[in-house]
Amino acid sequence: MNYAELAFTDAVKKLQERLGSRLSYERMERGSYVDGLTDYETAFIAQIDSFYLASFGENGYPYIQHRGGPKGFIRVIDPSTIGIVDFIGNRQYISAGNISKNAKVSLILLSYPLRTRLKIYAEAEIVDLTEDPGLYDFLRPKDYKFKPERLIIFHIKAYDWNCTQHINPKYNIEEVKELLEPQKQYIDKLEKDIELLKEKLKKAQQQ
Repeated sequence: MNYAELAFTDAVKKLQERLGSRLSYERMERGSYVDGLTDYETAFIAQIDSFYLASFGENGYPYIQHRGGPKGFIRVIDPSTIGIVDFIGNRQYISAGNISKNAKVSLILLSYPLRTRLKIYAEAEIVDLTEDPGLYDFLRPKDYKFKPERLIIFHIKAYDWNCTQHINPKYNIEEVKELLEPQKQYIDKLEKDIELLKEKLKKAQQQ
């Protein structure tokens, strides 16, 4: 999988040459082949609770959609394939319609706490829920209320990691609670210790 080969079209290369960055990216292009997702990407994807999906309409315009769910709702099927259960939403079906005509898509998986983003080129496949019950059972999020409409399978053609520049760290409520849990436990222990000291002091004063 060579992300640069797909991303660096002739127009991109000409612009790189004109602006002086082509030489360094040419070296990257020659040495950036990766044979499927590694354990690192798999672990990262398991922590993601949303992603951005870009597809192309028949009119030539791109469409970018935000997809969300519980952590781990994006499942790694094999090193070259990931998939999701597509939940019922606003029923516009723009992404699904685009994919039915042009399977080529781009995904950005972004972790604000880690200030990290994974870019993926893929070909998307729409799979009916009844077509592969075993795959649906593998992809469906456990202990999460949702109404499934279809499966979307992404056959990965290339991926690359972006730099952390301009990604400001953000945390949801659960992540903030997790970060503050050690502090909460410490405060709880101190409060218990204070109560014990108060009891000992009270007994000593009564003697």
